[in-house]
Amino acid sequence: MSSPSPVLAAGCVLWRRSPYDGALQVCLVHRPRYDDWSHPKGKLKRGESAREAAVREVLEETGHHCEPGTALPTLRYEVNGHPKEVFYWEAPATGGAFVPNDEVDRVAWLSPAAARGRLTRPADRVPLDAALAALPDA
Repeated sequence: MSSPSPVLAAGCVLWRRSPYDGALQVCLVHRPRYDDWSHPKGKLKRGESAREAAVREVLEETGHHCEPGTALPTLRYEVNGHPKEVFYWEAPATGGAFVPNDEVDRVAWLSPAAARGRLTRPADRVPLDAALAALPDA
């Protein structure tokens, strides 16, 4: 018996420079369905590349456009007994504004240390740490 194909998803460690002091900020999303804080991400649609899905999901969940840069480590884990792979990129926000929706009711722009502490799943710190290592002056 073959193992099931993984569910494929993609997202970004979305970041910006604070409009007040230029400090690096990372965007996390709160999903009321799970009552968790995570990076914006979601499942790939048929025929969509992981990078395209990441850009779409960031826009849908945060209201922000972005430009994916460095590819980050892929997270692999199980959800309800099914394998899942989530591809990540670091991505600066290039404009937009958050509007709460059914999937995401809040976003938070946090310092990297605060974001690291707020992430619900410890594994989500892996792409965050990789993004920080990839960014100049992070």
